[in-house]
Amino acid sequence: MHLFQRLALGAVLAISVSGAIAAPAATHNSAPNQFVEADGVRYAYRQFGAQTGVPVILLQHFRGNMDYWDPAVTDGLAQQRPVYLFDNAGVGLSSGETPDSFEAMADHVAAFARARGLTQVDVLGFSIGGMVAQEVALRHPQLVRRLILAGTSPRGGVSGHDPRVPGIALRESIATQEETAYLFFDPAPASQQAAREFWERRHQRTEGLDKLSSMKVIAAQGAALGKWSAPGDGTFSQLSQITQPTLVVNGSKDVMVPTENSYTLQQHIPKAKLLIYPSSGHGALFQYANDFVQQTNAFLD
Repeated sequence: MHLFQRLALGAVLAISVSGAIAAPAATHNSAPNQFVEADGVRYAYRQFGAQTGVPVILLQHFRGNMDYWDPAVTDGLAQQRPVYLFDNAGVGLSSGETPDSFEAMADHVAAFARARGLTQVDVLGFSIGGMVAQEVALRHPQLVRRLILAGTSPRGGVSGHDPRVPGIALRESIATQEETAYLFFDPAPASQQAAREFWERRHQRTEGLDKLSSMKVIAAQGAALGKWSAPGDGTFSQLSQITQPTLVVNGSKDVMVPTENSYTLQQHIPKAKLLIYPSSGHGALFQYANDFVQQTNAFLD
């Protein structure tokens, strides 16, 4: 077929039955903000990706919102499944009050899923999102098919001891590029280069940006984290009740949520697989975005 014939055929195929040109598929940077209400809370979310397959809901880190995800990760996952970015109650563009416990946050995730008509989902939780994800799996086991826990810890896990971390995380102003590189990446040159590339990708979206977390939200999330981090009996018995296949992911040198917590998760969740990336920190899933997407897609499939 001649080149111009192929171009003409492509143009014809792009036209819908009604005669209108089909809109391009949404991506991380173009997906519109949408809202759904449940139990008096108006949840903000963005949906994009494949039209078939088990949806994956992404739960964000401390004081983060939908804009804080890496497009290399979200668009990579969206090639094979529907992706939902989500603001929990009180966070970002969602209404309501942010709970001071991860159990209550998990119930909000389930309420959001029901409101969207989702009967079964995969859940990817990063940092405190991973703590919420564990509670979703425990409290709503029929909802969760598979679980990805990145840069997170079990209840009663080991807390970080770097004095710079709370000083940056708990103040009103957001972390700078240099501080984000310190918190999420390893000091190694290759990791710091990955940090700069992540920062650029994360700021590519310019329209319909999410709302930054208020100090009230930060305080509530901090209170939930304090409860979660209280020392337990050392048995981590609750993890044995997570029956879903689970992928545990972290960097080798996480200063935010010490890497040894990932070993604990893998050792106590019956169907858990562990993935530790070299010369990386809390944001290993962003530093190794392409490999993380490949590994996660394979696990979810």
